[in-house]
Amino acid sequence: MLKYAATSLLALTSIAAAGITKAAAPSGGLPFLGGVNMAGYDFTVYTDGSFSGKGNDPPTSQFAHFASQGVNIFRIPFAWQLMTPTVGGTIDANFFARYDKTVQTALNSATKPYVILDLHNYARWNGAIISQGGPTDAQFSSIWSQLATKYKGNSKIIFGLMNEPHDLKSVPTWVTSVQAAVNAIRAAGATSQYILLPGSSWASAQAFPTEAGPLLLKVTDPSGGTAKLIFDVHKYLDFDNSGTHAECTTSNLDVLANLVSYLKSNGNRQAILSETGGGNTASCITNLKAQLAYVKANSATLTGFTVWSAGSFDTNYILTVTPNADGSDQPLWTQAVKPNLP
Repeated sequence: MLKYAATSLLALTSIAAAGITKAAAPSGGLPFLGGVNMAGYDFTVYTDGSFSGKGNDPPTSQFAHFASQGVNIFRIPFAWQLMTPTVGGTIDANFFARYDKTVQTALNSATKPYVILDLHNYARWNGAIISQGGPTDAQFSSIWSQLATKYKGNSKIIFGLMNEPHDLKSVPTWVTSVQAAVNAIRAAGATSQYILLPGSSWASAQAFPTEAGPLLLKVTDPSGGTAKLIFDVHKYLDFDNSGTHAECTTSNLDVLANLVSYLKSNGNRQAILSETGGGNTASCITNLKAQLAYVKANSATLTGFTVWSAGSFDTNYILTVTPNADGSDQPLWTQAVKPNLP
């Protein structure tokens, strides 16, 4: 997410959307997925991949709360440094116990949802880019090999390789790192799970067709085919695409239409919008509702979304969808997100 530092992407003109509610038939084996990010274990991960905190456990009650409304996917971000305190090292047993308790709570919610394990480090460890002056591909692959070993028995786990790579020295080098992680996951025996492949420019949905997309299309799955390799894209709705403003200026329909066209013309591949969101304002309710309706109507290509964010954020956070203390939901959730859930 572009919450602590922002890049500037061209704000695009909104396109009005009709009231679309029915999801198209998916093409890659996943149902249409609609859900929410459950932040906390990523708190104080900065955009240079540095980290200084201990992580906050997302409130367990929220999983049942959202599942009762039809949510069938949760994205649970975490800091690399919490999971493996030494780069390339062994998973910390104490932190994993905390994280896995949250994951199991999510998995056991009423809808039996999918859960994205989201490594939230911006393709970096303490300021240095993976395989571009920072951790080696082997060190990056190590954390995914270990997590794949732990979760290989559950096909509802989705491996989110990396949150928002940005300002890469070499996109081709990054794609090589992605391939190494995919290979490690499959070699660990996790052959039934979907894997999310992130691009460049903060995982930009807008930049995907011209930047990382042509190279990520060539990533192969040792388990066969490409149906379980899903592209991971983000797109916010404020004027600079940073996700740091309460007002929304676009519904992103032109960006998503271009992405859908690109994916259809390149093997009918799929992407998931794993971060998007807005403030609890009239402009964001209108624009986010239109954007998510478009995703739902094009679920054969855009297999779903997870909005940013609930979990350990309080209800004063600018993009909060955290429920209020009395159990009621934020206006953005009830008016823009809930109508577009599965």
